Amino acid sequence: MSAQEHPLGISFEFFPPNTDAGREKLLRTRDALAERKPRFFSVTYGAGGSTQARTFNTVKSVRECGIATAPHLSCIGSDKGELRDLLAEYRECGIDSLVALRGDLPSGMGGIGELRYANELVEFIRAETGDHFEIAVAAYPEAHPQAPSFEHDLQNFARKMQAGANLAITQYFFSAEAYFHFVERARALGVEAPIIPGIMPITNYTKLARFSDACGADIPRWIRKQLEAYGDDSESIQAFGEEVISKLCQRLLDGGAPGLHFYTLNQAAPALKILDNLK
Repeated sequence: MSAQEHPLGISFEFFPPNTDAGREKLLRTRDALAERKPRFFSVTYGAGGSTQARTFNTVKSVRECGIATAPHLSCIGSDKGELRDLLAEYRECGIDSLVALRGDLPSGMGGIGELRYANELVEFIRAETGDHFEIAVAAYPEAHPQAPSFEHDLQNFARKMQAGANLAITQYFFSAEAYFHFVERARALGVEAPIIPGIMPITNYTKLARFSDACGADIPRWIRKQLEAYGDDSESIQAFGEEVISKLCQRLLDGGAPGLHFYTLNQAAPALKILDNLK
């Protein structure tokens, strides 16, 4: 079964560009990916919500193509009044999907806000807006980098789902077994909602290593060694990355994953090549 034939299909994540050239590139990327009829696009925000205004503007421009677009919403650094106003703005614009996250506390920020954890944010959204929003939350098959243990992180995930989330999107990973193990353990805790695997195309080893070290995503030794061996040969890195991620996606879909969510980094070609490779 292909990604498009799965119940939740495919989806793509963008980040808010901060230049005119970046905005033009994003719209081209949006149009190319919209042709695959994704279930939704999502749009990230900066640390502590520092780019929340850009997120809002990006969401409005992205969704002009007719694809549902879900802004990321973070509770760290925001008070309930600010969140309440933002939810009202999103409702007025016809947005009915959100990705609810705790968010990271940037250095130099005074307070963390009235809500400390993502489950509290989900509860707040439900209390304020009922069932208006479809809410997605984050999942970490290899555990959140700040979690004291896998079990502790799994319990936190279950609390987010029980607070009223409709689905989960995972941090990216390179081990299908890690994803299947996480889903199995979550089901054992009573989580029945879809858990969509997050997919990061491999196009640049230096950036990938930096992202992965920061977010706790494990790059298997055999992948690291092969990418290191290619050095500055970007063409070989991209070809190898395409093969590795295509096989990972096929394994996930064959194993019952309810779709795929691509972290695009505002690029269309890598995700499109992977989709073309899937059966």
